[in-house]
Amino acid sequence: MNCFQIQNESTVRIKKSPVKAFLLKVLEILGKDKWEVSILLTGDAFIQKLNKEYRGKDEPTDVLSFAQVDSKEAFPEKGGRFYAGDIVISMETLAKNADYFGISMNEELKRLLVHGILHLCGMNHENNNPDQPMLVEQEKILKQFTGVVLL
Repeated sequence: MNCFQIQNESTVRIKKSPVKAFLLKVLEILGKDKWEVSILLTGDAFIQKLNKEYRGKDEPTDVLSFAQVDSKEAFPEKGGRFYAGDIVISMETLAKNADYFGISMNEELKRLLVHGILHLCGMNHENNNPDQPMLVEQEKILKQFTGVVLL
């Protein structure tokens, strides 16, 4: 069974149980089992510090993923518990993005959670062009969650 730890340090109220249920289904779709993932919902100031320290970019971003392995080949054999890593989401930038794209914060949260999980799976993208394989996979997964409410 997969396990998630969710810590909300943002001002946006969330209900953890729907978020966990969503994440469990995403990992099921991806065929992942016995994964442990930590999710931190925070604000722009903290994510900006992380973005500067780990990516050299002194600006807030929407989501950062910190995988515990650096390649798909390093994943453990089936059967063992696997601490996949951490996902950090700025709820402030999430709100700005939702407004910019004309979507709900709920939809943007689902997108960022799936995005973070795909990074932990070892996927990456060169840019934000929607034809990038990772982003195509992200949208394919999201189509299965139309109407799911996390916020």
